[in-house]
Parts: sequence; C-alpha cells; structure tokens
Amino acid sequence: MALRLWASSTANALRISCGTNSTAFYLSRSFSSVLDGLKYSESHEWVKHEGPVATIGITDHAQDHLGEVVFVDLPETGVSVSKGGGFGAVESVKATSDVNSPISGEVVEVNTKLSGAPGLINSSPYEEGWMIKVKPSNPSELESLMGSKEYTKFCEDENAAH
Repeated sequence: MALRLWASSTANALRISCGTNSTAFYLSRSFSSVLDGLKYSESHEWVKHEGPVATIGITDHAQDHLGEVVFVDLPETGVSVSKGGGFGAVESVKATSDVNSPISGEVVEVNTKLSGAPGLINSSPYEEGWMIKVKPSNPSELESLMGSKEYTKFCEDENAAH
C-alpha cells in the first residue's frame, strides 16, 4: 500500500486533527509535531535540505498512524529516486507502507541504524529516524513542497474534509 494512498485513507479513518501553539506547530493527536525549517509532502514525508544533501524521512504524523515500526526496507546508496516515486517501505504492527521520495536525486547515504532499530522512526522521526540522504538532481523541486504552516493547514483541511 503506497504511503500516498495510506495517507489519505488512514487520515480519513482516524479523523486526524491539527492544532498550533505560539512557538511551534503540533498535530494535536498524540502530540505529533511539525518542525519549522523542513519541507513536507502531501504523502507525509519530510525533507531537510542542507548544502548539497537533502535528508528524507517520514513525518511524526505518519509514524503515529503506522504504529510501532518493526521493519524498514531502504535502497542502496547510488540508487536514483524520483519525486513521488517509491524508494522503500516501512512495516509496522498495523500495515506495510511504501515510502515515496519528495524530491529526485541520487541516494548518497542510508540510515543503517534502522535495520537493527526500526523503532527509531517512532521515537525520533526527525533526528535519529531519518531514512535516506539524497543529492538532489533538481533542487527547485523543494519549492513545490509545504513548509510547516502549510503542512499543518494541510492536516487541518484533511481532517475537516472527513
């Protein structure tokens, strides 16, 4: 099941709500967080672009819906990923979901810690639970992704629609 499909069907089924406070943006259900300084896709992946490399993972919101992550399938370094294309999968106690790349580029590093500790995606989705690092082939693709305010609004709209 693709994360994009999962994102819409799971959010609908779980009726996720979002809220904000004055210093940061948080999804109110289970205190899922949305961090400033990252870019977000509609299929609930995040990107942190620093210098020539972009780090990619799934959002706190996504890991919360997946439940306890028990296995992660990631690509090898040197593999090309395409914006919107799958690059791996996350298996949880609830389901297995494909993970899509929010940008195109070449995988330059894979988080090997996740093979022995997939739960890092649950406990630290934005720090220790990152999945891949990519050398973007088209950095302008980052402009089509949402910032924290837009992603929070996206979650609010997704919730309101259901």
